[in-house]
Amino acid sequence: MSANVIVALAGNPNSGKTTAFNEYTGSRQHVGNYPGITVEKKEGIARVDGREVRVVDLPGTYSLTAYTQEEVVARRVLVEDRPDVVIDVINAGALERNLYLAVQLMELGIPVALGLNMIDEARKQGLRIDAARLSQLLDLPVVETVARTGEGLKGLMSAAVAHGDARRGTPWKPLEISYGPDLDPVLARMVERIEAARFLTDKYPARWVALKYLESDEDIRALGRAAGPLAAELEAMASEVARHLEATLNSYPEAVIADYRYGYISGVLRQGVLTRHDELSQRLAASDRMDRVLTHRLLGPVIMLAVLYGIYEITFAIGEYPMGWVEAFFGWMNETASAALPDGLLKSLVVSGIIDGVGGVMGFVPLIMLMFMMIAFLEDSGYMARVAYMLDRVFRLFGLHGCSVMPYIVSGGIAGGCAVPGVMAARTLRSPRERLATILTAPFMTCGAKLPVFILFVGVFFAEQEAQAMFALTLLGWGMALIVSRILRSTVIKGESTPFVMELPPYRLPTLRGMLIHTWERTWQYIKKAGTVILAISILLWAAMTFPQLPEDRTAAFEAQRAAVTAQKEAAEAAGEKVVAAETAEADKGASGDAVAEAPAADEAGESSEAAAEGEEEDPFEAQLAVIDAEEAAAGLEYSIAGRVGIALETVTGVAGFDWRTNIALVGGFAAKEVIVSTLGTAYSLGEVDAEDAGSLAERIKADPHWTPAAAAALMVFVLLYAPCFVTVVAIKQESGSWRWAIFSTVFSTVLAFGLAVAVYQVGTAMLAGG
Repeated sequence: MSANVIVALAGNPNSGKTTAFNEYTGSRQHVGNYPGITVEKKEGIARVDGREVRVVDLPGTYSLTAYTQEEVVARRVLVEDRPDVVIDVINAGALERNLYLAVQLMELGIPVALGLNMIDEARKQGLRIDAARLSQLLDLPVVETVARTGEGLKGLMSAAVAHGDARRGTPWKPLEISYGPDLDPVLARMVERIEAARFLTDKYPARWVALKYLESDEDIRALGRAAGPLAAELEAMASEVARHLEATLNSYPEAVIADYRYGYISGVLRQGVLTRHDELSQRLAASDRMDRVLTHRLLGPVIMLAVLYGIYEITFAIGEYPMGWVEAFFGWMNETASAALPDGLLKSLVVSGIIDGVGGVMGFVPLIMLMFMMIAFLEDSGYMARVAYMLDRVFRLFGLHGCSVMPYIVSGGIAGGCAVPGVMAARTLRSPRERLATILTAPFMTCGAKLPVFILFVGVFFAEQEAQAMFALTLLGWGMALIVSRILRSTVIKGESTPFVMELPPYRLPTLRGMLIHTWERTWQYIKKAGTVILAISILLWAAMTFPQLPEDRTAAFEAQRAAVTAQKEAAEAAGEKVVAAETAEADKGASGDAVAEAPAADEAGESSEAAAEGEEEDPFEAQLAVIDAEEAAAGLEYSIAGRVGIALETVTGVAGFDWRTNIALVGGFAAKEVIVSTLGTAYSLGEVDAEDAGSLAERIKADPHWTPAAAAALMVFVLLYAPCFVTVVAIKQESGSWRWAIFSTVFSTVLAFGLAVAVYQVGTAMLAGG
C-alpha cells in the first residue's frame, strides 16, 4: 500500500472521537471550515508502522441521514473523498445506541473498523463485551480502547489500515438488512429501477439511495431531481409506502427503518457479544449518583449558575495578569514608535491607527483563551450536556435550545465577555435554526467593550444606584435576546423546531493535552479573525477622523494662539529671572547676619524652592497650550469625515437625545465599542481619553446641559443593543455562512436599539419635566 492512506474518524458526540484524533495527530493537524458551511474541518497526519496516514476527523453525528449540517458533511466526505477505511469510535458503555451509526456506515459499503472506547468505564458499569465475537459477526476489526490514556489506539489504527488494505481496489460491499414485509418489496423495486437507470450509482449504492428516499432525505432527493426523471417516480413510491404504513401501522418509513436497524443490532449483541454482571449492574453508576445532585430540579440550577459565574470570576481574576502583559507590550510598542517616528501622519497612523487599534483587541486574547479552556473542560467532562438538559425547557419557549446558554454567557451574559467567541460557541447547537437565532441575539449581552460606557454614564447620572443600574442593563440584555429570538423564530427564521437530542455522557476527567489543543484551535481562529479585521478597521477609522484636515487659515489661528501663550510664558520667565537675581543679591547682602537668622532664611528659601517646584508642576501656560491643542483636535474632528457624518445624523438622532459628538462616538462604535469613550473625550476637547480613566470626561459630561439622566439612559440602551462590532459581524458571517445574516444583524439591531432609545429618552424627558 502507498503512503497516501486516508482514514476517517467517525462517531457519536461525546464518544471520545476527537480525543482519539488528537492522540493520533498531536500537533500535526490543521483546522478550518468545509467550503460553504460552518462545520469544522479537521485533518492531521498520523504515523502507522513507519508510514504516514492522513486522518480526517468527521463531525460528530448520530446517523448519516441528512437532518443536520454535520450529517450532510460526514456523508459527503465519505462518498466524495472515499477514505480507505472508517474508524467508528464507539462509547462502549452505550454500545447498542452507538452501533446505529456503524450499521449505517456498513450499509453504505465503506470499510469500517470499530473502536470500543471508554471500555474501562463500561467494565465499571458491569458490562462485558466480547470484541472478538463482535468482530466475527460483523466481519470487521474491533479493538478495545481508552482514548484519554491512549490505550489501544495504536492497535486500532494498525488494524484499520490493514482492513483498508485488504479491501483496496474492490467494490464497496453494502450491508443488507431486511426491513420487513412492508418495505422490502418496495426497496427491491426501487433498487431495480435505480440500477437500470444508473441513478446516482456513480457515488452511492443503489439500495442505499432507495433507503434515503424512504427516509425522506432531502439532500439525496435534491441530487436526484437534478439527476433525471426517475426522481419523481422514486418520490411517488416513497409517498405511497408512507401512506400505507400510516394506514396500517400508524407509523412512517423512518421509524420502521430505525426499528429494524436496532433489531439487527440487538440480534448481534445477543449472540454472546454483550453480557452484564448482575451484582455490578445493580449498583448505581458514579455518573448517575453525581447527576442526582448536579441535575436536581432545585439544586441543579443553583450549582449551574455557580459554575457559570465561576467561569467569569476565574477568567477575570487570572486573566488580569496576562492582559496586563499584553497591554504593556503594546504600550512599549507605542512608546517605541512614538520616539522613533517624527511627528506627522505616518506617526499618527502607526501609533493611533495600527498599534492602539490592534492592541486594544489583542488585549482580550488572554481572557478568551481562559474562557475557551474552561469551556473545553466543561465539554470534555460531560457537564455541558447537563447545562443544556436543565435549561432546554425554558429556552425552547423562546425558540432556542439549552445549548444557547453558553454562547450567551461567553458573549457577556455575565458582564465582561466578548461576542466574538460567544458567536463561535454557538457551533455546539446542532439545529441550524436555533443556532442562527442564538448567533443573531448573542451580541445583546453586556460584553467587556460596552462596560466602560456603562460605568461612565452610570457613575455620572445614577451614582446612588450604580449596582442596580448595572444589574438592570444585564437583565435587559438577557430579556431582549430571548424576546428577539422568539420574534425571529416566528418570522424570518420561521419553522418547526428540530428535536433536541442531547446524550448525557458519563462524567470523565479531561486530559490536559486535549484541553490545550481545543483551546489553541479556538483561540487561533479568534486571533486570525480579530487581528486582520481590526487592523483594517483601525486604519479606516483613523482616516475618517483625520481627513480632511483643517484649512490653513484655521490651523494658522490656533498657531497664533499658541504663539501668544508662548510669548507670555517667555515674558513671565524673563521677569522671573530678574526677580530671582534681585533676591540672590539681597541674600548675599544679608549673609553677614548672625547664625540664628540663617535658619529662617534657609527655611524661606526652601519654601520658595518648593513653591517654585509646585509652580513648575502647575504651569498655567502649559495648561493653556494643552487646552489649545485639545480645542484644535476637537475642531479637526468636527471638520473630518466622521465629524461631518455626526453633524448630519443629528437631525435624526436628536429624538433619542444624541448630539453630533455622541453620533461620532457611536459611528466609531460600529468598529469597536471601546472607541466610544475615547471618541467622546476627543469631541469634548479633552484629547484622547483612556476608557479606564475617564474622570475628566465625566465632569465635562456632567456640566453639559445637553446631558440628562434620560439622555444617558437612552444612550446606554442603544449601546447595549445596537449593531455588533465589526469583528463580531465578520464572525456572524463566518458562522452563518452568509453576509446576508451579518447585514441583517447590523441593521435589525440598530433599528431596534434606536426605537427603544427614542422611547426611553422621550418618556424619561416627559417624566423629568412632569416631576
